[in-house]
Amino acid sequence: MYQHKLEKDIRCPLEYGLEIFGGKWKSRIICVLAKKDVLRYSELRKEMGNITDAVLASMLKELIQNQMIERHSYDEIPPRVEYSLTPKGQSVVPILQSICKWSGIYYREDSENTMIQCQKCDYKE
Repeated sequence: MYQHKLEKDIRCPLEYGLEIFGGKWKSRIICVLAKKDVLRYSELRKEMGNITDAVLASMLKELIQNQMIERHSYDEIPPRVEYSLTPKGQSVVPILQSICKWSGIYYREDSENTMIQCQKCDYKE
């Protein structure tokens, strides 16, 4: 995982929130897990579309570190690992849905390139 050279200088709650669930991939991962509840890594990777393994692994580590998602590993052969939202992760879903609803008013998408999750979103205008 990338380590910042300088410690983050977060001075307001909005900056904290954007650090936790902002960016291209974190909010998408949260939305996918909110819709599917529990997913294995390969299922999550398939749902995410064009994300690389390195980026997905890094984003999952950050979300786990920030207590947004849980990683459950089972002592089985073959090994099984599942990801799900924590209560903290579930608490951000209504916020992301509100952002999606607001964005739907101002953003007109190219329906051919829309993510699968966005095509199924119940919160579009």
